[in-house]
Amino acid sequence: MNAQNPDIAAETPIVPEIDSTATTAMATETTMLNPRFYTTDFDEMDRVDVSSIRPEWDKLIAQMKSDPNKGHFKKNADWDKIDWAAMDPKLRVEFIDFLVSSCTAEFSGCVLYKEMKRRGNNPDICELFNYMARDEARHAGFINDALREAGVAVNLGFLTKAKKYTYFRPKFIYYATYLSEKIGYARYITIYRHLEANPDQRFHPIFKWFKEWCNDEFSHGEAFALLMRTDPKLTSSFANKLWIRFFLTAVYSTMFVRDHARPEFHKALGVDIEWYDQEVFRKTSTIARQVFPIEVDIDHPRWLPNLRRMRDAFGQMDAGKRKGGVAGWLGKMVGGAKAATAFVSLYTIPVIKREPPKNVRLEPIY
Repeated sequence: MNAQNPDIAAETPIVPEIDSTATTAMATETTMLNPRFYTTDFDEMDRVDVSSIRPEWDKLIAQMKSDPNKGHFKKNADWDKIDWAAMDPKLRVEFIDFLVSSCTAEFSGCVLYKEMKRRGNNPDICELFNYMARDEARHAGFINDALREAGVAVNLGFLTKAKKYTYFRPKFIYYATYLSEKIGYARYITIYRHLEANPDQRFHPIFKWFKEWCNDEFSHGEAFALLMRTDPKLTSSFANKLWIRFFLTAVYSTMFVRDHARPEFHKALGVDIEWYDQEVFRKTSTIARQVFPIEVDIDHPRWLPNLRRMRDAFGQMDAGKRKGGVAGWLGKMVGGAKAATAFVSLYTIPVIKREPPKNVRLEPIY
């Protein structure tokens, strides 16, 4: 503290130093909010029969094979030079966190899809995941290039070996990854359209690439929608409807908590976090009607209050973790109990029932 002016410490934001080692550690960490690496039953995936949806499948594969974004993920004259040192310190930390999280999520998809292709013998499945692994590798590499400019690139090779893998049965991979891809589309296109109307709030050039980028996310979601259609029980049985409800609630609430951990990032973009999240939930819910027979009621009176409780509970858990000791442990336990209670309240909100259309394929319209 400055002895002559003790107020300086209060005025100066305290932010951690970040380098490539730190961002790789961030990407490697496994928590409830961080993107995970997945593995699955590859033999079961290999037995998938797409004959019942062959016309729609062939159309999607032809689209992916044509590789519409082949030359998109390259810097050009639209890539403005960024003075990272001049960026507000708090914004810099949160933006790097956003990029690291996005890079990890994209690379997670690449690793999973590449393994599915490598381990499989089913030509339909292998071809699909070959194209999707290609796309996700480009996405992760492009984000890592942006991090590299700031001197904080993630060591993706190390990440592959060091990151813990979570086993999910194929149907859980379908539910989780379908939602991840579709919510990714909704997030990117919402940011892109907002900045298209407010270019003065585009503080980094990577946002200019979001339009075509999000269409990759959309087509990947289409693939998982088709995979779910190969077995009607995946979306029609009572037990699986409960699982769909679980994943909808979990993915939406995780996004809400994670986004509220980046207030300066959203402030710089000029978006209210609750408005943005609700807009993304609304787009995702509308899109998911193509395959899911139920929809979360995001306008229910219990929805936002319990999302806020979930956010506050995770804040309490994080504070307890930083504090340490017995008091910190108690804080984490109380926060965890509050988060679980909020989740149960969200999960038990009555769902909206839908009748999925006969033709599953959609086109991005936002």
